[in-house]
Amino acid sequence: MAAGGLAGTALLLAAACLSSGCDTLGSLGYYAQAAGGHVDLMRRSRPVADVIEDPATPAARRERLQLSQRMRDFATAELQLPDNASYRRYADLEREAVVWNVVAAPELSLTLKTWCFPVMGCVGYRGYFTRAAADALAEALRAQGLEVFVYGVPAYSTLGWSNWLGGDPLLNTFIGWPEAELARLIFHELSHQVAYAADDTTFNESFAVAVERIGGRRWQAAQGGSASADVIAQAELQNQRREEFRAFALRWRGELQALYTSATPDDQKRARKAETLARMRAEYDTLKAQRWGGQTTWDGWMGRSNNAALGLMAAYHELVPQFEALFERSGGDFGRFYGHVKALAALPKDERRAKLAAPP
Repeated sequence: MAAGGLAGTALLLAAACLSSGCDTLGSLGYYAQAAGGHVDLMRRSRPVADVIEDPATPAARRERLQLSQRMRDFATAELQLPDNASYRRYADLEREAVVWNVVAAPELSLTLKTWCFPVMGCVGYRGYFTRAAADALAEALRAQGLEVFVYGVPAYSTLGWSNWLGGDPLLNTFIGWPEAELARLIFHELSHQVAYAADDTTFNESFAVAVERIGGRRWQAAQGGSASADVIAQAELQNQRREEFRAFALRWRGELQALYTSATPDDQKRARKAETLARMRAEYDTLKAQRWGGQTTWDGWMGRSNNAALGLMAAYHELVPQFEALFERSGGDFGRFYGHVKALAALPKDERRAKLAAPP
């Protein structure tokens, strides 16, 4: 995700904030933690080649790093993603997430609260390098009557701004993921360096998800005989379950959206909302037992699901089918596809969305 893009450009943003009149203590404090967190991340990073050659590196970690570099090469050669310093370094942060994001939405709406920054525009999340800072903001937002969702982010993109410092590094927070998931993440984060539309989180994240899905399928196909039948079968099963869960969550989001935008009085909306969420969780329990083999991947999300979580889900997937259709209209050519996406990103938001949705 592009959440950490702010971290990579924090010093630039702080200067812009000062010059544009937004130099409040809150703004400067936020930029300071973002800059400090990213500097610490870069300080911990080392060239992947050095980590691989280090006798102290465990064999399993060495193998994963070697695999990641094959994926990185594939991203450039086959997916035409940027050929730069990103994901050629590795850092062990000694924690489970690189940043913690906070998203918020009103009690009877799925529209995410946004935060606006110089250069990057407005985004539907606010990220912190410590869980304590994220939780503090979450409590303040809850006190305002908002529903809040806090989640750990395994990786982020600095949108190419940090390549002169060594680029976005591989991290301990995701390097041990299953092969298919690791490939998708690398492709996703690199795609944020291709095109970025200020003030349009859904456009940016849906584009990255489309690239990771297309690229992930091509990576798996390219492995051919080098991948075991078990690995391929497991990747396909996980992809199927992921798509089923996304469809499940978006369907329930749609039901809530219809409720919130209806003329129903607010007290009745609250009652129907509670009933809808209860039915959603009951259906999840059934799907988990009958279709997903008891897999617990989404238990945490379901246990905390609310308007903020469902709004975030839409931000990542709402436009994915449209991007995949645009890729097909581009003849399956990544260069042409990226050219179209860059042109769309340069348009005003309403025009951008209309052109993306237009039939061929």
